[in-house]
Amino acid sequence: MIERWKVLGTNCRDPAQCATLVSEGMSVRVLANMALQFEVLARHNLARASRLTLPHHVVQTPMFMPVGTQGVIKGITCDQLEDLGCQIILGNTYHLALRPGADLLEQMGGLHKFMNWPRALLTDSGGFQMVSLLHLANITEEGVTFQSPVDGTPMLLTPEESIQIQNKIGADIIMALDDVVKTTTTGPRVEEAMHRTIRWIDRCVAAHSRPTEQNLFAIVQGGLDLTLRDQCLKELVKRNLPGYAIGGLSGGEEKDSFWRIVAQCTAGLPEDKPRYVMGVGFPLDIVVCSALGADMYDCVYPTRTGRFGSALIPEGVLKLTNASMAADNRPLDPSCTCMVCKKYTRSYLHTIVTKEALGSQLVSYHNIAYMMKLSQDLHTSILEGRFPRFVQDFLQKQFPNGDVPKWVRNAMEVAEIDISMCCF
Repeated sequence: MIERWKVLGTNCRDPAQCATLVSEGMSVRVLANMALQFEVLARHNLARASRLTLPHHVVQTPMFMPVGTQGVIKGITCDQLEDLGCQIILGNTYHLALRPGADLLEQMGGLHKFMNWPRALLTDSGGFQMVSLLHLANITEEGVTFQSPVDGTPMLLTPEESIQIQNKIGADIIMALDDVVKTTTTGPRVEEAMHRTIRWIDRCVAAHSRPTEQNLFAIVQGGLDLTLRDQCLKELVKRNLPGYAIGGLSGGEEKDSFWRIVAQCTAGLPEDKPRYVMGVGFPLDIVVCSALGADMYDCVYPTRTGRFGSALIPEGVLKLTNASMAADNRPLDPSCTCMVCKKYTRSYLHTIVTKEALGSQLVSYHNIAYMMKLSQDLHTSILEGRFPRFVQDFLQKQFPNGDVPKWVRNAMEVAEIDISMCCF
């Protein structure tokens, strides 16, 4: 399918030509129907509750997306995820291309059918592996060459190849291949990666063969440099894509830098497009980012921490491996209505977690339930005009002694949310 473009009042049917015009400073607007509809239903200052209509599901934001790297969330079935209210699952292009392979997934009717998941999917581009598998990667202007962790076979992932793989996988939202550097990186490599991310977005757009079925999101890069972030954001916004992500965070940077980058990007991104902060999974971070105007989040944290015996509760993290749990007959969270909290005690879970597969599955199940309820509560509180009260209650439970971190206080000041009653 050929995408139609409008360049300075002239229709253009050649995506490559349009990409060239963009690089020359011209403004390009996509005319083809996007495969999503995005409607902001309510706001409180910067925070917003929205409806995102995708080919496979109608999604409410703010929203957390569990990570199923290879089309599976460890120990959790798709039916269970539906029951918990999961709206989107995230898969990874690099890992899915290695196993089971993009051609097989296409042959099987796409990842939705392959994993029997009727709701929405999002696939990452493989860019993050430039950081997580840096020792196996060589990055050039052409793309990134990975050495397979399975058998050592080289794999060249170009912007075109990443998009072609994602077109075969068939996710509702696909991510552009970006040049990712570790968040704490400084110096010329950060600027190089930012400029390459801009150049690569045009190659991704030109390679995208299913624009009316899949939504291509661009990723804002630039490290912790506010000037580079602003430059990247402005260039990507010119492409008028269906949505935008804020990448390159949650990699060890100071929290004060983290929230300021999120605030800068949400302020500069279009009001009528979804905003996705990549790699964010700590509940506190999600509440703060939502107050700053972000909509979507993903992370392995809830399930990974569950497998190591930590349960997410309103007061923070409950470490089931602690000896104090051995004779505790209470549920993980008395306020939670999930199957685990209804049927199992902390004592039982203490006995089996990290020792039996069932223990990891049950705590992971509860943690996803917690994240889905957090998402729903964020959405509903904004919709019903009580978002400040929700934030205050959340912080008072997390920090009963009033020791709310300074970065949270600073962020809430920018978000215009009064949390003075939470801070002693």
